[in-house]
Amino acid sequence: MELKVDDLTFEVRHSTRRKTLEIIVDREGELVLAAPKDTEERLLKDFVQEKKFWIYQKLAEKAELLKPQPRKEYVNGEGFLYLGRSYRLKLVDGQQTPLKLIAGRFCLRKDLQAEARQHFIHWYSNKAQIYLNDKVQALAARMGVEPAGVKIQDLGYRWGSCGRGNRLYFNWKTILLPREIVEYVVVHELTHLHEPHHTPQFWKRVERVMPDYERRKSWLARNGIEVEGVD
Repeated sequence: MELKVDDLTFEVRHSTRRKTLEIIVDREGELVLAAPKDTEERLLKDFVQEKKFWIYQKLAEKAELLKPQPRKEYVNGEGFLYLGRSYRLKLVDGQQTPLKLIAGRFCLRKDLQAEARQHFIHWYSNKAQIYLNDKVQALAARMGVEPAGVKIQDLGYRWGSCGRGNRLYFNWKTILLPREIVEYVVVHELTHLHEPHHTPQFWKRVERVMPDYERRKSWLARNGIEVEGVD
C-alpha cells in the first residue's frame, strides 16, 4: 500500500505482530511506514504530520550520505581516523606486521601498499572487536541486560544493530568515531535489548544511562557522514 502526505510518499507495511507505528528512511532515501494491521489511514497521516520535521531531517542526512566521498590514498601523509583522532600514514620497510599504529603514525609495509585497504579494515576490525567488547560488558552490567555477544562487520550506513538471540552487531567504522560517540552507539544498541523500537520509553532508558545523549546523537547525525573509512 502507498500513502501520500503532501510531498512525501510512503510504502506502508502492515504487520499483525506490530503494536506501534514507525517511520523508516531506508539507505536510498525511500520512506517506509510500518504499522499494526488494520490501522486507519487517518491515524497514519496524523502520525506522519507529527514526525514531519524528523522525516525531512533524515532525508537531508541521506542526501548527504549519497554524495560521493573523497577516496583515501595510501600514500605518505594521508590521514586515517582512530577513535576520533587522525593519524598520518607512513610507508616503511622491514616491518614484521603489515600495519601498526606506533608513535602517532600508521605504519604500513611498502610491499603491501597494493592491499592497503584490506589491511586497514582488518586492523580496524580487530581493534573494534576488543574495544567494543569491553564497552558492551561494562555498560551491559549497568543497564541490566545480557547481550549474547558482539560481532564486527560492514553494516553499510548503520553503526550498529541488535540481532536475533540478543547478539549485537557493530560497523567496523565505529572505531573511527570519538570515544564518547562510540559509547552512545553502544548504549543505543544495548537499550534495544529492553525496547526493540524507538518509542518514547526507549529514549527515556537511553537518557537514564546517558543524560547528554541528545548532544552525542546530534553530533553523530551531523558528523557521522564525514567519518571517512578506507573506501
